[in-house]
Amino acid sequence: MVAQADDAVFRPVRTGNPFEETVERLLQAIKLGVVVPGDRLPSERDLAARLNVSRVTLREAIHALTEAGYVESRRGRYGGTFVNAQLPKPRRTPAKRLARELGDGLEDALLLRSALETGAAEAAAARALSDAEQEHLRRCLAETSAAKLSDYRRFDSRLHLAIAEVSGSPSLTSATADVRMRLNELLDAIPLLERNLRHSNEQHEAIVEAILTGDASTARQAMQEHLSGTATLLRAFLA
Repeated sequence: MVAQADDAVFRPVRTGNPFEETVERLLQAIKLGVVVPGDRLPSERDLAARLNVSRVTLREAIHALTEAGYVESRRGRYGGTFVNAQLPKPRRTPAKRLARELGDGLEDALLLRSALETGAAEAAAARALSDAEQEHLRRCLAETSAAKLSDYRRFDSRLHLAIAEVSGSPSLTSATADVRMRLNELLDAIPLLERNLRHSNEQHEAIVEAILTGDASTARQAMQEHLSGTATLLRAFLA
């Protein structure tokens, strides 16, 4: 059975700012591709219980995302809250401004991502994956390779999250989702280069192949090379 990423993103919010954190969790699920355009979110009752928030708070969060253009509510027998077919374009904050705002946080996020995702790749390769887990990885890889430029970031995020999922650690999956959200705004601020994406897809294939063949050392090394390339590109555009 495949560990579900929605368990990682729809986890209980911390106390303090339930509305803001509920919005954050729902956006995380959408932006990381856990729920895709056209998908229906879990029921209001289920979501409120999983997030450990009141239904009033959940409704306010859904209303905020509706106003922002991410979701829509439909009535009737087959109603519910659905992710919009066309999502808002990412906010293009100048890359250098983001880098200044982050300060030392950029290097912290890159280091954390490296530690988490190389470990996830190694752990996934060391496990005896079920047929469902193997198919899950292959499907996410194929969707990323075939993704349009405008959708690439979301499918790329989903593939990396899938690798964390099949590591067998829900905590690692949650941490990977969190650090990916920290970095995605920066990644959205730099251009998607066709040549770089081709190379990225080749690296994705090497990572997944190593995981599927149970080669933990190669999986870790391939992931490290992939993340190092992304980090180098980020630093170049943010310098």
